[in-house]
Amino acid sequence: MNLTFTGVLMFMISSVLVNNYIFSRFLGCCPFLGVSSKVETATGMGIAVIFVMGLASLFTWLAYHYILVPLGLTYLNTIAFILIIASLVQFVEMFMKKSMKALYTALGIYLPLITTNCAVLGAAILNITEGYTLVEAVLNGVFSALGFLLAIVLMAGVRERLESSNIPNCLKGFPISLITAGLLSVAFMGFVGLGQ
Repeated sequence: MNLTFTGVLMFMISSVLVNNYIFSRFLGCCPFLGVSSKVETATGMGIAVIFVMGLASLFTWLAYHYILVPLGLTYLNTIAFILIIASLVQFVEMFMKKSMKALYTALGIYLPLITTNCAVLGAAILNITEGYTLVEAVLNGVFSALGFLLAIVLMAGVRERLESSNIPNCLKGFPISLITAGLLSVAFMGFVGLGQ
């Protein structure tokens, strides 16, 4: 990646729109479907994922290159990455519990589930497999999390509108959510080729 303004902008467009973790890579679908019923809750979850994914990209890259590689323990990268992500999620959970009680309650079980969110782990592993530098890894984590935020807020906005829509009974609830997610995914396929 070229670290000029244009290079970073194209990397952001690629991470947010073209290679969106939800609509293109299909990672992080559990919180995407579980927390996207209200825009406020979805925004809170997206911001928490940005924080965790950005820091996880930083710490996992450092742990891989400065601990696992020198010790010849690269085969333990998944376990090490999960431990780092779990620690970060615990920090976010404690922070939200003290300072944002309403959002903490609204997120419920989905906040600790960021630990097992495959999008966060996927970003950490992708940073290694793509051979990103430290700056590129952190940018990839933050930009991919911005794509997650965009996806979950879009979905929440659509689901709020669907609550007041006339939908057949057999499609109400989860079925219409899956159909909506599929249509949004198809719409995001229109960004393929952008920035190349």
